[in-house]
Amino acid sequence: MSIEVHEYDPAWPDHARAVIAELRAAHPGVFSAIEHVGSTAVPGLPAKPVIDLMAAVPSLDAAPQEVGDGYVLIETGMPERLFFRREPIAGPAVHLHVVTEDSWGTRNERILRDHLLQHPADRDEYGQLKLALADENLDGAAYTRAKTELIQRLVDAARTDRSLPLVSVWEE
Repeated sequence: MSIEVHEYDPAWPDHARAVIAELRAAHPGVFSAIEHVGSTAVPGLPAKPVIDLMAAVPSLDAAPQEVGDGYVLIETGMPERLFFRREPIAGPAVHLHVVTEDSWGTRNERILRDHLLQHPADRDEYGQLKLALADENLDGAAYTRAKTELIQRLVDAARTDRSLPLVSVWEE
């Protein structure tokens, strides 16, 4: 199945805010932070129509194992993270990444989002790559692998700007 990349949709942040409000209402006091991350969080950046959210909890043991109707907990192999997916319901699909508060400040998804917001040339380069790869009709794994070199370069620059150690963008 090929990847579908859309031009930026200004409705994406509204969808993210609505989902965040739903999660906070369903789990009062559980998440210390929830943010819109990923490409749909960056105005002007083409993206798959998926709202990526990242939420912080004191520990993964304190995280809910069920977060709401339609969400499915998926084992991704990513350490120190719970990953939930919700198929489209009155808006785009949702990916919820639940991580610990201790790791919140060094999460690459947040760091990359902030970097792309502050560096329009990098945002545009990334967007052009995503559109070109979508035209190649790659499957999801091939699409992700083809973006890795650029993502790693951008994350390395962003981590360097924050005086953070360099790490692989793919958690091991």
